Amino acid sequence: MNKIIFILIGLLLTTTYAQEGASTPLNIGVSDELTLGLPSEVGLDSTYIYQKVDSIMSLGIQQEAFPGAQLLVAKNSKIVFHQAYGFHTYDSIQPVALNDIYDLASVTKVTAALPALMKLHGEGKLDLDKPFSTYWKPWQKKADKKDLTVREVLAHQAGLTPYIIFLNEIIKKNGKLKKRWVSNHPSSKYNSHAYENLYISNRFKKKIYREINKSTVSDEKKYKYSGLTFLLYPQIVENLTGMEYSKYLRTNFYDPLGNTTMGFNPKEKGFPNKIVPTETDTIFRHTLTRDWVHDENAALMGGISGNAGLFATAEDLARLMQMYMNYGVYKGKRYLEEATIKEFIRVQYPENENRRGLGFDKPLLDNSDQDLKDAYPAPQASAESFGHSGFTGTFIWADPKNEMVFIFLSNRVNPTRDHRNIYRLNIRTALNSVFYEAERTKLN
Repeated sequence: MNKIIFILIGLLLTTTYAQEGASTPLNIGVSDELTLGLPSEVGLDSTYIYQKVDSIMSLGIQQEAFPGAQLLVAKNSKIVFHQAYGFHTYDSIQPVALNDIYDLASVTKVTAALPALMKLHGEGKLDLDKPFSTYWKPWQKKADKKDLTVREVLAHQAGLTPYIIFLNEIIKKNGKLKKRWVSNHPSSKYNSHAYENLYISNRFKKKIYREINKSTVSDEKKYKYSGLTFLLYPQIVENLTGMEYSKYLRTNFYDPLGNTTMGFNPKEKGFPNKIVPTETDTIFRHTLTRDWVHDENAALMGGISGNAGLFATAEDLARLMQMYMNYGVYKGKRYLEEATIKEFIRVQYPENENRRGLGFDKPLLDNSDQDLKDAYPAPQASAESFGHSGFTGTFIWADPKNEMVFIFLSNRVNPTRDHRNIYRLNIRTALNSVFYEAERTKLN
């Protein structure tokens, strides 16, 4: 009898999928969607978790790593921890709430641009080993770019220029904005909304494209992080699908997942949720950046980009990451091909000391050998795990081997981006480690 019970329990804790590439998941007893649960239900020590997380978050707020933050962790398809700490700003007026909307910064790369690219790859419309210039025609005339493959570009192995500050193109030496590019009023020539009463010339996007096309490429092909092509992906997605980028994402991913607040330019959506402010901008917007994208390049693209600009709640992010961790399936619906996700989360160029997947960040190649202070994301994270961080203080990670989704959201750039104690104190690595250690603590 005991043996039968043991077998039944084992089945309830296992999710089995059909063979690779099949469209239908075979679920035995476990839901492929997120539900609420307790740490103890998935073998985690609840007391240990709350004590450790409260201590780390309190330290972060005291040391001004961020004015407030929230953490969501799911284990075995159960949200076992979701807590908010601190306030939106250091004036301690607006407490952080669990349904607050955050500026995701570079997390946008793997939650907006990447799902679109993965879907197109699964449909045979994007070949990873073809030249990037196949999909971005201007590069066919650039000797240093025409042969770079999509794979090299997505893995940050192409030698591309890391970043271009396009804000320099619209600001005069006296600090005033150039009227040829920026207007305080919308019109047929200025309909790209960058911020309250700031509208960008329709022609500026083409200038961004030209500057990227002219940017230099290193002769040495080694790991060098570059976000430039993520400014191009919205147009590439539109070219390949005939559908506007944000609508494509909403139709194919966000709406069916139930991610109602995930999207661009949330100020224009009228959500009842509070949107957490970011930096007090003294150069471009001359005010606290609130309700609009923090990243200047994304702002100059009208807030809709592949490098930054996406906003979401923690639960929105958790559903998307759970879908990735389920290798493309969520709540019985297949969004992406299993083989596609497995290829994108795989380390592409380990022989070049490049830890990256395709778009996704990965653990350090020797991560398991590192101490907590040197590890990324945490020394216990499996080599199969993947995710991305964001400049505003966001971080998402999924570990298929340990069936864990980790979502950390903060606005560490408030009041300025010079606040870097989130890195010095190693906040996100320490928090991530807690949930691996909580399993060991429970076992002991």
